[in-house]
Parts: sequence; C-alpha cells; structure tokens
Amino acid sequence: MTSPKQPRKTIYLASPYGFSEQQRTLLLPQLVAALEELGLEAWEPFERNNQIDRGRADWAWRIGQADFEDVRESDAIFAVVNGVPPDEGVMVELGMAIALGKPTFLFRDDFRRVTDSEGYPLNLMLFTGLPRKGWRDWYYESVEELAAPEKALARWAREG
Repeated sequence: MTSPKQPRKTIYLASPYGFSEQQRTLLLPQLVAALEELGLEAWEPFERNNQIDRGRADWAWRIGQADFEDVRESDAIFAVVNGVPPDEGVMVELGMAIALGKPTFLFRDDFRRVTDSEGYPLNLMLFTGLPRKGWRDWYYESVEELAAPEKALARWAREG
C-alpha cells in the first residue's frame, strides 16, 4: 500500500514582470520553472488572477482582492525586488506576507544599490521577514542560485 502523496507547497510569486510583454514571455517563465524544479507550485498572479473581466467597474478591486487571497492562502512568498525603488505592488504583497508570518524569499538581480545601510542592499524593512542571522540564505541574485541546495529556498522546499 502506498502512502498518499503530499500536496506541493505553494509559493506566491510577487513580481512586476506581468506588465511587460517581453518580461512576461522571457523572465516570468524562467522564475516559475526554477521554483517548480524545486517541487513547488508557483502561484503567479498575472496568470491566476488577470482573467477577471476588466469591463466591470470594480475590476481593479477584484484583482487586488484575488491577489491578497492568494498571498494569504500560499505557504510562502518569493518577491522580485528589482527597480529603484522596487515595484509598489510587490512591496504591498511582501508586506502582507510578512504580516501573515509567511516564509519570505527575496530576488534581486538588479545591481543598483537602493539603501543607505551598509549591511543590506535594499531598504531594511524588506528584510523584516528574513531571519536576523543568515538572511543572505533567503536572498537571491540569479535564477540559477534558486536551486542551490544549501540556501533557504531549496531547504524549505525539501521540508516535510
């Protein structure tokens, strides 16, 4: 008799990449594939929630509510924090996930500094969802790095 298969962990992919056709077709699939290769189910909001009829007067509110529900129901958040400053929608999603106590993973392959802190590459508030010690294990600077078995994302994906 085989044991029932455990459901895959879900990770909400907060990114601004869905607003640009080139980023949506070239960058988003790379991130989704890298997360799924770890055995995770990536919840990408542009794919999941933008089917809402934009002809309705309340379409923006409905998308915001659907995204919030996904953040609440996911097991963790993976936030793309590129830009100077990073995308405000991603920052709101990240703040919600931190407030909900979700495991938080940050991705930035943008080399520009966005901080006055010597210790952090971004505004220190973005790191409040990461551990005090070892936070660099939760911070990623390339898609290839996501598979690093010694870093937090791969360890979290393997946990039962």
